[in-house]
Amino acid sequence: MSRLSVCRGNVTTDHSILGRPPDDRVQVLDADGRVRDGATVPDIPDEQLVEMYRQMWLARHFDERAISLQRQGRMGTYPSLAGQEAAQVASTHALNDADWLLFQYREHGAVVARGLEPEYLLYWMGHERGNEWLAEKNVFPINISIGSHIPHATGLAWASKLKGDGRVFVCHFGDGSTSEGDFHEGLNFAGVFDVPAIFFCNNNQYAISIHRDEQTASDTIAQKATAYGFDGVQVDGMDPLAVYQVTKAAVEKARDPDPDEARPTLVEAVMYRFGAHTTADDPSVYREDEEVEEWRERDPLPRFETFLRERDLLDDDRIDAIEADAKETVAACIDAAEAYEPDPDSIFEHAYETPTPRVRDQREHLRRLRERHGDDALTEE
Repeated sequence: MSRLSVCRGNVTTDHSILGRPPDDRVQVLDADGRVRDGATVPDIPDEQLVEMYRQMWLARHFDERAISLQRQGRMGTYPSLAGQEAAQVASTHALNDADWLLFQYREHGAVVARGLEPEYLLYWMGHERGNEWLAEKNVFPINISIGSHIPHATGLAWASKLKGDGRVFVCHFGDGSTSEGDFHEGLNFAGVFDVPAIFFCNNNQYAISIHRDEQTASDTIAQKATAYGFDGVQVDGMDPLAVYQVTKAAVEKARDPDPDEARPTLVEAVMYRFGAHTTADDPSVYREDEEVEEWRERDPLPRFETFLRERDLLDDDRIDAIEADAKETVAACIDAAEAYEPDPDSIFEHAYETPTPRVRDQREHLRRLRERHGDDALTEE
């Protein structure tokens, strides 16, 4: 039996988005990509709409190639984003360039929206440069431990508030993170100090193999915000227009110049991951193919494509060009990442501010091995 949820309401106006009941899911597009009766289409320039689609398609293709690289032994374990592109790309478009992103590990689409670089692949190939470069895009380093970046988001946002720099911090995490103590601590503190943060829960229905219904008795994740004293809103996470609309409203609330009105928001984006939790996972053990296919009917890419085609913003030629450009971009990223030659000495650079005798001895030992055996020494001992 499918666990696909039923929507309980339509979008009304921008003014009511954050104040609606947490089970009144915000939607703009129906499953076929057409505007729902009574829905409000957010005011987004045509060029930006097409760019959002381009980035969603790029994220999907990047995902496919990354899985292939892992299967070929050219990259480490990788978490697929397929099905979640709309939430990742659209929420990022609701931000200013100076705003910060914090993500768990699956939100590759948010990185794409900030500008995909070959260095990103390096992280999944085992080199720290793949993490380091993210700060140049105002993206916090990748977080693997579940939910532990949520208190960091609160701390960063509080520091920003104290400095008065007007920045907003969007923190992405999965539904499994809401069962962690870090979630409670981060959101409780954020509510007390009214920090300019948006806690963006990508509810893809599973915390690895545990369904959302089995990890919380709450009807929604959005309603958990009530305990922390701020708004929680549920949105169709596979509808890019709805995600943009909700995130934009939350950003404006976080950045409100009136200190009595500026508040954080918890966004629950309801979606589904089409693939495995990671390339080390077998989802057939805990879910049925029928469930996956039912959710595929809401695939954000064809859904958004329909919307754009009906507004004469896309046609076959333009889509072909977008797909060709994405393939070329990802291929170039792979070539550049695989051509990267790391310096083994860098392993020792940041172990201590001042290298200890033991670290110096280990570095010299590795250098001697490399002089005798070349880089094969890195795998021989």
